[in-house]
Amino acid sequence: MDRDLGSKPKALSATSLQFPTPTHVQVTLTDPSRLLEVFCSKCYEIQSLPEYLKTLERVQINAPGRKGIRPIQEAMETSSSPTMSTTTSHWNAFPQQSLQPVDIVVLVLYFVFVLAVGLWSMWKTKRSTVKGYFLAGGKMVWWPVGASLFASNVGSGHFIGLAGSGAASGIAATAYEWNGMFCVLVLAWLFLPIYIAAGVTTMPEYLQKRFGGKRIQIFLAILYLFIYIFTKISVDIYAGALFIQQALHWDLYVAVTALLLITAIYTVAGGLAAVIYTDTLQTVIMLAGALTLMGFSFARVEGLEDLKDRYFKAIAKSHHGNSSCGLPREDAFHIFRDPVTSDLPWPGVLVGMTVPSLWYWCTDQVIVQRSLAAKSLSHAKGGSLLASYLKVLPLFMMVLPGMISRILFPDLVACADPETCKKICKNPSGCSDIAYPKLVIELLPIGLRGLMMSVMIAALMSSLTSIFNSASTIFTMDLWRHFRPLSSEWELMIVGRVFVLLLVVVSILWIPLVQASQGGQLFIYIQTISSYLQPPVAVVFILGCFWKRTNEKGAFSGLLVGMVVGLIRMVLDFVYMLPQCDQPDSRPAVVKYVHYLYFSIILTVVTLIVVVVVSLLTEPPPEEMVSRLTWFTRKDVSGVKDPAGTSLPNSGIHEVSPPLAVQLSISDGPENVCYDKTSALGGKRASKTMRLFLWICGMDGRERDAPEAAPVPAKTEATLAPPKEAPWVKHVLNINLMLCLSAGIFLWGYFA
Repeated sequence: MDRDLGSKPKALSATSLQFPTPTHVQVTLTDPSRLLEVFCSKCYEIQSLPEYLKTLERVQINAPGRKGIRPIQEAMETSSSPTMSTTTSHWNAFPQQSLQPVDIVVLVLYFVFVLAVGLWSMWKTKRSTVKGYFLAGGKMVWWPVGASLFASNVGSGHFIGLAGSGAASGIAATAYEWNGMFCVLVLAWLFLPIYIAAGVTTMPEYLQKRFGGKRIQIFLAILYLFIYIFTKISVDIYAGALFIQQALHWDLYVAVTALLLITAIYTVAGGLAAVIYTDTLQTVIMLAGALTLMGFSFARVEGLEDLKDRYFKAIAKSHHGNSSCGLPREDAFHIFRDPVTSDLPWPGVLVGMTVPSLWYWCTDQVIVQRSLAAKSLSHAKGGSLLASYLKVLPLFMMVLPGMISRILFPDLVACADPETCKKICKNPSGCSDIAYPKLVIELLPIGLRGLMMSVMIAALMSSLTSIFNSASTIFTMDLWRHFRPLSSEWELMIVGRVFVLLLVVVSILWIPLVQASQGGQLFIYIQTISSYLQPPVAVVFILGCFWKRTNEKGAFSGLLVGMVVGLIRMVLDFVYMLPQCDQPDSRPAVVKYVHYLYFSIILTVVTLIVVVVVSLLTEPPPEEMVSRLTWFTRKDVSGVKDPAGTSLPNSGIHEVSPPLAVQLSISDGPENVCYDKTSALGGKRASKTMRLFLWICGMDGRERDAPEAAPVPAKTEATLAPPKEAPWVKHVLNINLMLCLSAGIFLWGYFA
């Protein structure tokens, strides 16, 4: 039903508003602040604004200087009416939304493309062996490697967390991303040649070869799985489910379960090759969607200067005049901040942030496994360069749009009162994490909203598939084979898949704790935990790779002491939670005054001292634990002992040998794999359904994949020599290295 408001439209013509179904009304006003007063009094007999909001889904405002779709609460925010201010706390941050048919079509197309790429990569690669499933054959070229590095790093937690940190405290969180620009290059130029020379598959395996024994390998494998659950899986799950919950109003745990089922099935069916190829598609989708939303966001401000000016004025109406709670930080547009009083002190950013970043980019299984899948060192370097260039974008794709979200929706994103925040986003600590979803729902037109839903699902799936694959690799190759050294390939592949399901269950259990922590700033939660667990591991890897005198006793002592100190601080952080802004801080001094980045520096120094002192006081490592296992000995061609007597044949950059003599040798076609469709089921011929299930899981063992038995050639000096890069390729890579480093230094200097 269409109705006009008497003679009002003839007299006034500055602002036109159109209300969609169930009732369509066109209102024309000069003063936008009178919008609701006129509309509510002339058109409807309603008791309160919340009653009206239940009848309408959206309001489109076409006004001079205003473009696109604005929420009705924004119109209210421009009003000076006291009645409107009092109803702010009762608004729902996300009015009931349902995806339009166009959005659903976009989502369906997204899933079709992903499944098509996944099926293609599943058919193309051999998944019926451990090597084919976990190592992708070592035949990846540089651009899928680089795209997978970026997609594995940038999960849904980045979109939600970085935008939320930008809305709450400014651009400082960008330092984590630009720190990664340099660290991923350190991986390719310094660490990767060592890993290649050592011929390792997992990071715990490298330490086992470098230091000998079993305790470091097992300790590190357990620690990596622990870190994945604490800082990666649960956070990405929560962030992705939060977005879908706010967009579709689904129950949080239903959304989590649905996403995990999709991701777990996808990970179980495909190996590392499928993960890398689909990551490449996910990267294209993420960049297209995020850059589109960035354009819509910046269209609402007039350049960076206008953004700065309006950001400092973006204060919620619920803010109390004599309180600093909810106010923008004065140093919001600086990366380097006060070393004592700020949220990210600059000495901690330069030193304390770099150590966990080195751990992540240079020693984390998720990242290194992708680089080791490259067909040559040159392709691995090219992939790292691509990832480094892409790391420039998060400031513009996530952080600045998060700040714009605060400008457009200050009463919601910048809420300062715990009661108000709890009503808006069910989190009394703050609602900064709704900054990015709010932009998606309010700014994007139909169709593009479906694209951004695809982006968030892509970010979630790419990071989770990467983590699940790497975690199952560590558990299967470093832990399960240790306890069951004679495991068959069939058993190892079953164990790897079942472990993924176990990770899913454990991750769900962590969600309530993640949701309640760290003042509503998801990204800061991740970095805080990282600063307590990762520095000891990073120190051991750095000394193991670049100091030949480091031995097993020193490395294990450093790991043990560092982990105990870090866990104590982490437990204290969870016991003594950060108080609300207006509450007194009664936490212990070590928690209250020692910033987590400063604690990272302290933990690094303590671990370094313990490793060096213990190593110097004990016997030096034997020659076979140094040759080809450090930077200075990576080119050695003698003195290498193969503990198992066999190696992993591979055309590429890997020459992997199992760490223990009793462990199963991995090859393209192991003798104990069941290639016959009947032998896998105890001599009975499998039904068509079972054969289809085995093919989906990559365990069908097609007979044409069975290799002919062939003797393993002995290692010679030629095979042990490090792979050489073509001179022109090396020059191109080094030129790009200098360009990338220069760009990073310029960005740091400009925004510092």
